[in-house]
Amino acid sequence: MTLVNGLDTVPSFKISSRIFHDDSFLIFNCKFAVMQYESFQLDNGLTVIVHEDHSTKTAVLNLLYNVGSKDENPNKTGFAHLFEHLMFGGSKNIDSFDEPLQKVGGENNAFTTPDITNYYVTVPSANIETAFWLESDRMLSLSFDPNVLEVQRKVVIEEFKQRYLNQPYGDVWLKLRPEAYKVHPYSWATIGKEISHIEDATMQDVKEFFYKFYIPNNAYLVVAGDVTVEQVKRLSQKWFGPIPAGKEYVRDLPQEPVQNQARNIEISSDVPLNSLYKVFHMEGRLGADYYSSDLMSDILGRGKSSRLYSSLVSDQNMFSKIGASILGSHDPGLVVISGDMNDGVSFDEAEQAIENELVKIINLGVTEEELAKVKMQAESSHVFGEMEVLNRAMNLAISASLGDIEMVNRELNDIISVSTDQLKTSASRILRPDNCTTLRYYAEGKKS
Repeated sequence: MTLVNGLDTVPSFKISSRIFHDDSFLIFNCKFAVMQYESFQLDNGLTVIVHEDHSTKTAVLNLLYNVGSKDENPNKTGFAHLFEHLMFGGSKNIDSFDEPLQKVGGENNAFTTPDITNYYVTVPSANIETAFWLESDRMLSLSFDPNVLEVQRKVVIEEFKQRYLNQPYGDVWLKLRPEAYKVHPYSWATIGKEISHIEDATMQDVKEFFYKFYIPNNAYLVVAGDVTVEQVKRLSQKWFGPIPAGKEYVRDLPQEPVQNQARNIEISSDVPLNSLYKVFHMEGRLGADYYSSDLMSDILGRGKSSRLYSSLVSDQNMFSKIGASILGSHDPGLVVISGDMNDGVSFDEAEQAIENELVKIINLGVTEEELAKVKMQAESSHVFGEMEVLNRAMNLAISASLGDIEMVNRELNDIISVSTDQLKTSASRILRPDNCTTLRYYAEGKKS
C-alpha cells in the first residue's frame, strides 16, 4: 500500500469496530465519520483548506506546491529536489527558517516526489501565526543568496553520490526508470538524471524555476488541528494575500504509450547478492482500477504470508527476500516486484518461478479470503494513518492537487469495494510479459 501511517488519538474520527473470525484470519471492519474540512481561495489563486480538530493543542500548516521532478526540463533535472533544500536557506526577509520556529516549539520538514513538493510545519496551536509568517515569506521570494546555492548544491551532490552511486543497489532506479518510461518524465528519479545537471545549475536557472512553480496559484495550503476557519481565513489573507499570482502553469506532459514488448537490462556491481527487478505499467492515482491493482500487489508481495514470499522464500528457498508494491504515482505508474536471490539460483530459474506465480493469479484469480486479508491490512493502515493530524493535512493537500479533495473521504470505500473479479481483471491486464521491464542486477563474481 502507499498510505501515510501515523498513530495518535483523534475524537473527530469516532471509530466503531467489530472483529469476527472467519476460519483462518480476523476481519477488522470499521466505519468512521468523514473528514470535515472547509476550503476557499484567495484572490491570488492560493487554495486554502481548513480541518478543525480541537482535541489537540497543536496545529499543522502543510503547503504543497504542485511541482515534482516530472515538471523539470529534461536537460535540467533534479531542480524540484534542489528546491526542497534551497527553501530552508533563507527568504526575502528571514535569514533562518528553523531558528524562529524552534523558539516557539515548532518543527518542520519537507519531501519531494515525481509529482509534488510538500512542506509542513507543526507548532503549538497558540503559535500558528509563526508558521504563516515563515511559509509566506519564502513563497514571496527566496533570498537567492549565491552562498546558499553553493552550499545546497554540494549537499545535493553528496546525497546523489551516497544514496544513488555509492550505496549497494542505489543505482537501480537510475537504470530502471529510463527503460520503463520512454516518453513520460517519470523516466528520471527525483534526484535527477545525472550530477552534472545540479553542478551546472545557475542562479538564473534557480530564479526561473522558483517564479514558474513557487507561486500562490500553484500551491495548496492546508491548516489543520486546533484552529478555526475564521482564524485561518484572517491569517491566510494577512500573510499570503499580498503575494502576487504568477503565470498559470498548465501541465502538458507527454503520455507514455502502451508497452507491447518485454524489455530487459543487465547491470553488475559490488553488491552482496544477485537481485531481480520486474516492473509493470499500471494506471495512475485517479484510475478506476488503481485500488484493485494496489491490492493485487499486496497479495503478491506484502509481508511473509504473501504469495511470492510463501512460495519463493519459504517453500522453494530461491530468494532470501522478495516483495511487491506500487509506486503510487499520480500519472500512470508501476507495479514493482523485487527480490534478492539465494546463491546457486540462476536468473532464468528465478524469473520462471516468479512467472509461475503471476500466471496463477492471472488464470485463477484470488480467493475471497486472500482479498479480505489485504483489505484488512489496508483498512488498518488507513485508519491509523488518519489518526495523526499531520497525515490528514497531507492527504487533504494531495487530494486537492489531484483535483478532488473528497478523495480523502472515498478512499476507504474504494478499497473495500474491490472485488475478486476486478482484481483478476487487473492482473490479466497488468502482469503481461510484454508489459514488463526486467532488470537483472548481477553481483560481481556471481554472474549466472
